[in-house]
Amino acid sequence: METKTHVCPVWVGYFLANPLRKLLENPTKMLSSYVQPEMKILEIGPGMGFFSIPLAKMTGKSGKVYCVDIQKKMLTKLNKRAKKKGVEDEIELCLAANNSQNIAFLKGQIDFCLLAYVVHEVPDQTILFSEISTAMKKGAKVLLLEPKGHVDEQAWQESLEIAGECGFSSHKINSINRSRTIELIKK
Repeated sequence: METKTHVCPVWVGYFLANPLRKLLENPTKMLSSYVQPEMKILEIGPGMGFFSIPLAKMTGKSGKVYCVDIQKKMLTKLNKRAKKKGVEDEIELCLAANNSQNIAFLKGQIDFCLLAYVVHEVPDQTILFSEISTAMKKGAKVLLLEPKGHVDEQAWQESLEIAGECGFSSHKINSINRSRTIELIKK
């Protein structure tokens, strides 16, 4: 698979965190069947927290949402928004590197992972899925969403093949907001 270099600019994060987006994608409705109180959740590419903040509310004070982004400024904005919403203690910010999500400390701890519209921006998907697999508990689920406008069928199938090679089985679910959508389960 070819290397990708595009990363969503920080200024786009303001649009993605817009409350009006909830009319098309309600994070609580989308994720409630995956999240329970006290869970440890991993979100790669959280932007400014459109999904992270609702995830933190759903997992509660005894849970944790690990938000991993390659852009420090996105994490700073997410932290500011989390404080405003009173969930800063439920969110842990993690700065990724170009070739690693820097999540080795989570080995075998993650109950659920959200990959919302981000995999197509990752330079090496094998490293991404391998690190996520290592961080997850056996049987834990990943919700993978990709925008049809950015990810064609061939690229989607390549991503699913890589995920399979890294220890995930794929289970089709209904499309969310006309995105390419799949549930992955850690073998």
